[in-house]
Amino acid sequence: MTGLGVWEILLIVMIVVFFFGAKRIPVIGRGIGEGIRNFKGALKESDDSPGDSTLEESSSQRTLSEPADQDRS
Repeated sequence: MTGLGVWEILLIVMIVVFFFGAKRIPVIGRGIGEGIRNFKGALKESDDSPGDSTLEESSSQRTLSEPADQDRS
C-alpha cells in the first residue's frame, strides 16, 4: 500500500463537498482549527506549571524517609 494518491484525495474532497456543501466547509475548518489550538494551549499550559500532586509526592516521600534515617544512626 503506497498511501493516498492524487485521485484518492480528490475523491475525498468531492465527497466532503457533497455532504457538507461549499458554504459550511470553512465553518467546519475554523471549528476544527480552534479546537486544535485550544487543545495545544491546554497541553502547553499543563507542561509549564508542575502539578500539585508532584509536590505532594515528594514531600510525603521525605517524611517517610526521615524516621528511617533516624533509626539507623
